[in-house]
Amino acid sequence: MTIKKYIEIPEEILVGLAEGNFVKGSLHRDKNTGRIVFNAYYLKPCKRKKDKLLASLEHGWLKESPTCIKFYCALKKSIGTARILCALEREQKVASGHLVDREIVDRV
Repeated sequence: MTIKKYIEIPEEILVGLAEGNFVKGSLHRDKNTGRIVFNAYYLKPCKRKKDKLLASLEHGWLKESPTCIKFYCALKKSIGTARILCALEREQKVASGHLVDREIVDRV
């Protein structure tokens, strides 16, 4: 069973759809006319700065964003818990060394 409904969509939204853009919005039923109406959300484009790579590590990376320092390390489970712990400690020491070196260079 298929039901066909007609939806009122502003022309500028249809132009955007024809260009291949995505449109976020909401559908609701108009109280006066009883028709389904689409209201588009007019969102500001997100201009997020890319993270700056501080160090490329053996199993991950150390990056800086405008608000955070990000440390990522990925290890396979198959190497075992003891080797994972050693590798994590080694990576953490290298990452902290890079941060300390960066701090010293910035202060000089």
